[in-house]
Amino acid sequence: QVQLAESGGEVVQPGSSLRLSCSVSGSSYGYHAVAWFRQVPGKERQGTSCINSSDRTTYYLDSVKGRFTISRDTVTNTVYLQMDSLNPADPGVYYCAADPDLYCSGPLIDAGDFSFWGQGTQVTVSS
Repeated sequence: QVQLAESGGEVVQPGSSLRLSCSVSGSSYGYHAVAWFRQVPGKERQGTSCINSSDRTTYYLDSVKGRFTISRDTVTNTVYLQMDSLNPADPGVYYCAADPDLYCSGPLIDAGDFSFWGQGTQVTVSS
C-alpha cells in the first residue's frame, strides 16, 4: 500500500514562490507516475503536473507551464512541486497522487487514473 503525505502549503502573496513536498512510502514495488492535482470548492480535481519514474518525463497543465516544476528525489522518495509566479488562479488544496502502472503521456492528467492519494495541503494566494 503506497502512502503519500503532502506538506508545504501556506498563504503567500501574488507573484511569490512556494515548494510543495510529497513523501512517498509503504510500497516495495514503487510507483510509476506521480502527479500533483489541485482542487477548489465546487470543482473537480485538476491535474497540474505529472512525472514518470522510468524516464523522468514531465507534463504540465497549460496554465502552469513555465511556472511550475515537478521533480523527484529518489534518495528520499519525495516528489516536489516548485511553484513560481503564483497568481489568483492557483489557490486550492494540492494533492499528490501515485499509480504503480500508469505512464503519463500528455498534459491531460486525469484523477481517475491514479490509485493512491495524499490528504492534501492548502495553498492560498492573497495580497
